[in-house]
Amino acid sequence: MSRTRTALLAAMALVAGATGTAYAVVPDGVGAAAVPCTVDYQVQNQWDTGFTAAVTVTNLGAAKSSWALKWSYAGNQRITSGWNAKVTQSGSNVTAANESYNGTLATGGSATFGFQGTYSGSNAVPATFTLDGVTCNVDGGGPTDPTDPTDPTDPGDRVNNPYSGAKVYVNPEWSAKAAAEPGGSRIADQPTGVWLDRIAAINGVNGGMGLRDHLDEALVQKGSGELVIQLVVYNLPGRDCAALASNGELGPTEIGRYKTEYIDPIAAILADDKYSSLRIVTTVEIDSLPNLVTNTGSRPTATPECDVMKANGNYVKGVGYALNKLGDVGNVYNYVDAGHHGWIGWDDNFGASADVFHDAATAEGATPSDVHGFITNTANYSALKERNFTINDSVAGKSVRESKWVDWNRYVDELGFAQAFRNELVSTGFDTNIGMLIDTSRNGWGGNARPTGPGATTSVDTYIDGGRYDRRIHIGNWCNQSGAGLGERPKAAPETGIDAYVWMKPPGESDGASKAIPNDEGKGFDRMCDPAYTGTPRNGNNLTGALPDAPVSGHWFSAQFQELMRNAYPPLP
Repeated sequence: MSRTRTALLAAMALVAGATGTAYAVVPDGVGAAAVPCTVDYQVQNQWDTGFTAAVTVTNLGAAKSSWALKWSYAGNQRITSGWNAKVTQSGSNVTAANESYNGTLATGGSATFGFQGTYSGSNAVPATFTLDGVTCNVDGGGPTDPTDPTDPTDPGDRVNNPYSGAKVYVNPEWSAKAAAEPGGSRIADQPTGVWLDRIAAINGVNGGMGLRDHLDEALVQKGSGELVIQLVVYNLPGRDCAALASNGELGPTEIGRYKTEYIDPIAAILADDKYSSLRIVTTVEIDSLPNLVTNTGSRPTATPECDVMKANGNYVKGVGYALNKLGDVGNVYNYVDAGHHGWIGWDDNFGASADVFHDAATAEGATPSDVHGFITNTANYSALKERNFTINDSVAGKSVRESKWVDWNRYVDELGFAQAFRNELVSTGFDTNIGMLIDTSRNGWGGNARPTGPGATTSVDTYIDGGRYDRRIHIGNWCNQSGAGLGERPKAAPETGIDAYVWMKPPGESDGASKAIPNDEGKGFDRMCDPAYTGTPRNGNNLTGALPDAPVSGHWFSAQFQELMRNAYPPLP
């Protein structure tokens, strides 16, 4: 199936008048607010004989401890399976009753469930829904709104690879900082991600550009051609539970604020028809979902904060909600952060992480069709391609997997990992045409320290350490790494399964402060950014390799920018 928005197919099957908003009949003199519930029914994915749908019911009446939503189909739709509700069908009549974990519906509270079904002919949205016997308002809009299948610019018709044949937005704020650095004009015209890392960033911080400002500028840069603008959606409750440098403004339980104050306003802006000609790529919540696999429970890398986020489910719920709402905008392409090979490349983490991503893609009304692809290495340093050794090499009778650096990982670089992980994601239920992005903004590892061939074959460790491009002390080091360089320049479709190399993390923006610096951004001091710190189990209790005198994360770090240019590979002119 094409990755073109599958709801377009659904729209073509809808009968006239089956979309939009149909209001329940209420007595004369009673306002619409008196209706005790609303239902949002969305056909998310549709093929010749089947479909998936997501339904959100919102309770506007008294709080409930259990609920049952009923509707009838006018056609021959048959539900075959459901999730997040007990969905049964008798003839044309359907009942969806709560599960044990989502029976409570506070006043104003919502529950979302989904199902898969079959059909032939039309697949119209049901006209009437009742919650516990009372008729609800019906919002049949969203991705099932009609689109024009003959219009190639219709925002409901996504292209397979948004980067193909398109320019990519150059953030003028980052570009100005880069150009002001000695030698920075050589890369000041490169496209980078726009980070929405707190609620205030939506409207602009300290007089800077807000989301609408960037979108307006993107229209100017677009001209008559195609243009991609890259946004980083990064503000989950309890954000960055395994570290401190990028802790966010929202506490672990503030999922409501995340939805209503952060995701909803972003989605509303992106849905403005003014921006429908842009290709909007979102990187959804870096450094989140893999934490639920690697940093919880009895693992030596576990943290209490990550255990809390796994228990309350707010990472999964938050990502699912973001995918659902942003995926409703026809010209948005959601790419979910997928860590990097030095995080989830081990057997214990690989499949388990893919499963968690699928859980998130089916939470809060999202479906896998809301995911256009995944991005690896965002804000990290893993080499794109190690050419001096492979995972299949053996030295002195030992596999390279036994070396201290590889440490039984199945992958030695990002390209191999991204291509393999893409296959794993497809096996869990994602579309066969999902694409991968790889962030190459800081993984060049050039300069005088770049090896020109394999290491000595004295031992497996001398072989790997002498030949690896990635010069970090340990693969678990992640903060402002000394010796790092700019990597491959942004490029569309560079390898099989890879939609693009991107600079989603703007070079020159700090990963975190090297000492405690008071700030009003909710960002803490992480000792992994302190060059004198001797580490944790995550980096084998080694020195951090971090640069000194670093500012708070996201702030401009001139010394890092100069280091990245000096060690760029391919080298800068």
